[in-house]
Amino acid sequence: MNKVIASADDAVRDIHDGASLAVGGFGLCGVPSVLIEAVFQGGATNLATVSNNCGIDGWGLGTLLAAKRIRRTTGSYVGENKEFERQFLSGELEVELVPQGSLAERLRAGGAGIPAFYTPAGVGTQVADGGLPWRFDGAGGVALASPPKEIREFDGHRFVLERAIRTDFALVHARYGDTHGNLVYEESAQNFNPLCAAAGVVTIAEVEELLQPGEIDPMTVHTPGIFVQRVVHTPNVEKPIERRTVRS
Repeated sequence: MNKVIASADDAVRDIHDGASLAVGGFGLCGVPSVLIEAVFQGGATNLATVSNNCGIDGWGLGTLLAAKRIRRTTGSYVGENKEFERQFLSGELEVELVPQGSLAERLRAGGAGIPAFYTPAGVGTQVADGGLPWRFDGAGGVALASPPKEIREFDGHRFVLERAIRTDFALVHARYGDTHGNLVYEESAQNFNPLCAAAGVVTIAEVEELLQPGEIDPMTVHTPGIFVQRVVHTPNVEKPIERRTVRS
C-alpha cells in the first residue's frame, strides 16, 4: 500500500516516447512542475499532452514544448505562451482546442469508465461541425482539421457527442497526500487535478506535505488513493505568480 517513490526522476522513469499525459493545473496554479521537470530530464519525446493550457514560456509544460518534446496537445486555452503560438502556426505542433467544460467532462468521463457523452456545448460551431485547424502547413493553410462529430436530438434540442479522454500517465500536484495516495488539493489548485488524476492509467502525484494513513480526514479527500499509483514528496515547490500587480 505504500506508494511513495524516492524521487521524481524514479517516479516518471517509465514515461516513454509517444506517451500520452494528462497534466493538472490551471495557468500557474496547481501545476506539477517538479514532475514535469523530471519528464524533461528523462528525455521522453513525441508526447501527447492533455491540460487546460500548455504552460508558459520557460515553465511547466512550456519547458517540454520549447524542447519540441510535445507532438500534440489538447486543451482549452493557448495564451501566455509565445513559443506555443509559433509552433502551432508554423505547423510544428498539433493542437486540439476543446471548450473548457467539455475538456473537464471528457477527463472525468475517462476516469469514470464512460466512453462518451452528449453535450450542447459547441453545437452549431466548428467544434461540432468540424473544420477547426488541428495543424497548419506552415504557409498559412490547414494541413489537418477536426472531423465532424455525431449530433443527436433529445427533447427537441441538439447535442454533440464528445469522446472521453484516457491517458497513459497523469501528473498532478496536491497540497497534502498520504502514503496510500489519498490527495487533498489546496483551494483553487484543485482545478483540473482531480480530473486528470482519474483519467490516467498510471497517476503520479507530487505532494507538498506527505502524511501517514489516517492523518487526512476521509471526508476531506479530493482524490482517493485508488486512483493514484505513485506519490513523490516535493516540499518547497516553486509557485510563480502569473501576473504580479503592485501599487505604484
